Amino acid sequence: MKTALHDGARPAGLAVCALCCVLWLGLLLLAQYRIRVLAREGVPPAPTPSLATAAALYAVALAVCAVALAVWPGQPG
Repeated sequence: MKTALHDGARPAGLAVCALCCVLWLGLLLLAQYRIRVLAREGVPPAPTPSLATAAALYAVALAVCAVALAVWPGQPG
């Protein structure tokens, strides 16, 4: 995110940074939910398909955001 905002904050750069933050928080919330389930159960249950799918989608979306920020047009390097 630092690279996208290096030469001044542009609206598109801010939007991508905000999206990355929202996605990261979503992934953290899913992880926290899974931790609570694992702590509550005696035998760890398998994650539900919807939880596993959501976690995978968050991770892929974060990777796409990272690539977008890494190759941001007009950035040095």
